[in-house]
Amino acid sequence: QVQLVESGGGLVQPGGSLRLSCAGSGFTFSMYTMRWFRQAPGKVRELVAHITTAGVSTYYADSVKGRFTISRDNAKNTVYLQMNSLKPEDTAIYYCNAIRTGSYYWGQGTQVIVSS
Repeated sequence: QVQLVESGGGLVQPGGSLRLSCAGSGFTFSMYTMRWFRQAPGKVRELVAHITTAGVSTYYADSVKGRFTISRDNAKNTVYLQMNSLKPEDTAIYYCNAIRTGSYYWGQGTQVIVSS
């Protein structure tokens, strides 16, 4: 049974930090590109960051570049999203996604609220 389980969300003040984690099981984690998406209320889901299988290549949306860092630990089947200098507009549900040719999986999401 394939599972992606996100954790680490919560309420944080503007300027604060959070680290999201996503643990995968039931599939060969190291063979999948891992991505973080987010969806704010009333908005479409958007790609935030991705990291390739060995962690060599990463991508960031312009809105988070310089503030967020994606990383992975294939030995632990886990991908992380370190979020610094958080802004109210970062408020969203954050979803983990695993993708390779022919298959993809989603986590259930973790809520991030940035508010004073």
